[in-house]
Amino acid sequence: MATRLPSAPPVLSGYTYVRPLGTGGFADVFLFEQNMPRRAVAVKVLLQDVIDDDVLRLFNAEADVMARLSSHPSILTVYNAGISADGRPFLVMEFCPSSPGAHYRRQPLSVPDALIIGVKIACALETAHRSGLLHRDVKPSNILATSFGSPVLADFGIATSLASVRHDELLAMSVPWSAPEVVNESTSGSVPTEVWSFGATIYSLLAGRPPFESVERGRNSREQQKQRIGRAKYTSIGRADVPVALEEALARMMSRDPAHRQASLLECAQDLQRVQHDAGIMPTALEVAVDEWAAAGTPIDFSNTAVRGTVISEVAFASRRSRDRAKPVRPSMVEDEGTRLAEADRRRPGLSGVKLAMVLGGVLVLGGGLAFGAVQIMAGL
Repeated sequence: MATRLPSAPPVLSGYTYVRPLGTGGFADVFLFEQNMPRRAVAVKVLLQDVIDDDVLRLFNAEADVMARLSSHPSILTVYNAGISADGRPFLVMEFCPSSPGAHYRRQPLSVPDALIIGVKIACALETAHRSGLLHRDVKPSNILATSFGSPVLADFGIATSLASVRHDELLAMSVPWSAPEVVNESTSGSVPTEVWSFGATIYSLLAGRPPFESVERGRNSREQQKQRIGRAKYTSIGRADVPVALEEALARMMSRDPAHRQASLLECAQDLQRVQHDAGIMPTALEVAVDEWAAAGTPIDFSNTAVRGTVISEVAFASRRSRDRAKPVRPSMVEDEGTRLAEADRRRPGLSGVKLAMVLGGVLVLGGGLAFGAVQIMAGL
């Protein structure tokens, strides 16, 4: 539930504001209509009073990471980024009208739907890892559904480089889906922590609650959940239709010891595929970027704090008047030049009536000759 009203929507050239979509700690999201080409888009804009170097660094990284990964079918597409008229950085993204994370508590997903989402999101995370990137905030609310019902991974706001994770870096963790080593602050992210968060997310979609949330009211404070996650004792989802093989795969993903988890998100996807096969469900295709694609991109600069937006061209075009523009022009010179040109135009002789008639007559004669020639050619055919 939002704790504040959304900020004023930004004024964006080429976009028409429709309505707010959501609020967050650092940004608001609005629904806009892009005028050309016409389509609905979601615009994420930073709050004016929270913009500093750290926020800009995270925002720039999010824009670059999403642009880098947008070609994956299960990662939210980013269309554009820039600076609004009032100086707020913004992202223009694909509009997703729904999210499985918005209603899983009221209506947990069916096993087939959870498996399809699981395979697709696991492949999205595997692709990010192959590109050297960590998401670090995998949870149900960051899985959206496109207009065609396809799941996509969103919100790379605290993503970082897989090669340069700072183990002393503290971040705003989503406790119910964070691994024990993140909760006890021994690491800020790794492939094994993503495996844990992914498993906890699929568990939540099936159980209607996070894996270490107590069913008893009043026992789910942040500290109480952190203590239960630290012990990491897996409990069954409690649904008769959930296959044992799926429970075993999820239990392995959420092992207390990172070494006992699946080695990659690709392995997680393959485990879920086997569950699909054994249950008589058509296995969802694996969609993972090839190594050549992952190696082709320029590394993301996670330290960039510049306010980046639309760039105005500064290319100087050659002009015959460039020399005149380079010289200071006095008002009297402008008046003299204008007077001289006007006088010359008045004195320029125009076409007399006789000359005009001769010109028109020539045109008519020429036109008649061409027409006569055309008739002869057609007759010959």
